[in-house]
Amino acid sequence: MTDAQVVDSLPPLRIHHPRIIPELAKKIRIIGLDVDGVLTDGGIYLGATSSGDDAIPFELKRYDIQDGLGIHMLKEAGLHVVIITGRVSDSVSLRARELGVTHVVQDPTARKLSMMRNVARELGCTLDQAAFLGDDLPDLSVMRVVALPVAVGNACPEVKRIARLQLSAKGGHGAIREFAESLLDARDEWIELVERYVSSRSESDDS
Repeated sequence: MTDAQVVDSLPPLRIHHPRIIPELAKKIRIIGLDVDGVLTDGGIYLGATSSGDDAIPFELKRYDIQDGLGIHMLKEAGLHVVIITGRVSDSVSLRARELGVTHVVQDPTARKLSMMRNVARELGCTLDQAAFLGDDLPDLSVMRVVALPVAVGNACPEVKRIARLQLSAKGGHGAIREFAESLLDARDEWIELVERYVSSRSESDDS
């Protein structure tokens, strides 16, 4: 039996759900992501480098590669992905550019609800069409009003209490990928998106 025959004999892929009510999943048009504790593991590396007599500070964060592919899949499904954070960091801007996320709001006042409302309005969406992934108290104002509040595995009790979806994976360790699979599976789009992704990266059969 060839490798291709082995693959073809497998049952259809399902992501152990739907964990999200399909009707709700199909309403979602915009997905808000917190950064520290969701897009990252919450750790921050602070340092400085010298330039003449000046010390130039820098900040490093850790990101998960599979989360990045999850974000790619969400965007391929036509969904708007928004990064909203109360901490200003060049690292976030760099990661957003890598992922092709054009809506990034970094506000040191951490007024995330007004930030989310403004971006949703700009995109022609309402918060009734929004999901938000959070982990800590600054995320509660948004999570209380969106259609689909989502808690990552390392979320504080207050966030878990109001979440309509509780993820197993922790922030910075595949939580966004887990969410992407769950949402797109509930929308019955995950398998098609996977096949499209694989086909786009397969070698041509032409010789």
